[in-house]
Amino acid sequence: MHRVATIAAIVDQHAEDAAFLWLRRRREIDGPILDETDIGRIDQRLEANLEGLMAAGKAGWEAAQARFTDYAEPGELFVIGALALRWGDADLIEVALNSAATLGEHGLSSLSAAIARTPRENLRPLVAKWLDSRDALQCCLGLSALWHHRVDPGPRLPDLANHSDAKVRSRAVRLAGAIKRRDVLPSVLTGLDGETPKERLTAALAACLLGETRSAHPVIDKIVLTEPGLAAAAIEIRLLTSAAKAGKGWLQKHLEQPALRGVATASVGLFGDRAVMPWLIEKMREPELVVAAGAAFRDLFEVDFGDTDLFVVDPALLGKDFAHLDDAALPVADKVKAWWDEGRGGRDHRPFRSMRLLRLNALRAALATADTPLADWRVTRRFPAWM
Repeated sequence: MHRVATIAAIVDQHAEDAAFLWLRRRREIDGPILDETDIGRIDQRLEANLEGLMAAGKAGWEAAQARFTDYAEPGELFVIGALALRWGDADLIEVALNSAATLGEHGLSSLSAAIARTPRENLRPLVAKWLDSRDALQCCLGLSALWHHRVDPGPRLPDLANHSDAKVRSRAVRLAGAIKRRDVLPSVLTGLDGETPKERLTAALAACLLGETRSAHPVIDKIVLTEPGLAAAAIEIRLLTSAAKAGKGWLQKHLEQPALRGVATASVGLFGDRAVMPWLIEKMREPELVVAAGAAFRDLFEVDFGDTDLFVVDPALLGKDFAHLDDAALPVADKVKAWWDEGRGGRDHRPFRSMRLLRLNALRAALATADTPLADWRVTRRFPAWM
């Protein structure tokens, strides 16, 4: 790391903007609003700010570290991690690791994101060391590097899938499912009885990817009924791994349960059956279901609804019964009905695949055949900032 002449205010702005842009990217990366081009534009700006900090040398590092001192948040940690890994400086990487430890799971997530943006050649000397470490955080980061870059660790993976730490086990099991390591299936199935619901759900998805849906479904069903925070993710896996008729019957039972009406309604679009549209439009008229109905609606069409007037950002425009809602965008039932009645949707619109649809398509492809690995759906298109 070198010293160069810099303007402090500009360097500080780079540190602030990089943290903000990464947080925005994290919020949208698997969501239904932006596509790979939109995320690519965020990436372009994020990369420019990271490069600005790199070019500033020591001043760039000091600015990033000072910001983390003032705001010990995931975005600021991501910036520290990205700089340390790109420079490949052992002392700076140690600072990033120590900083991550103070933020717990959020710290691990932030450094994992920094790893995803680090070239393989920078990671190569670190990953083996991390995987052999007794420190669970470092072991998790080694597995994150393998996950993001879709690298098979070979004979090490079974031992990692049986690690004493639940977070390490879960990441190893996730990797085994993604790269179709069927030899690790016994450990994956053991994970179905894991310590935490999150570990069990991760194991259930890995089991499904490895062709063991029969073993996974009872675990998923229990999570749907007992873990409200994981119900949406669990329902998604259940429906993606069920035949259409059986899946619709399963979902109908959950639509009838008051506690699950919302997450079940939001999942209706996963079947891709647009015959549900009249029913879905009626749900858009109910304040307690309008958010879920809008989510299902987005899953049914490859349309950029930002180019239409079918959603509003001010809930009060839907009436006083909706004014208390704080969702970013809500569907307008009457406008959606007119749009649907006019041409059954999708007419005269360019194809638009949101990041959520890309993720779902990657899952569907990996679940469909035994040998197809889970693709990295987060690959984005980058454009110059003026485009």
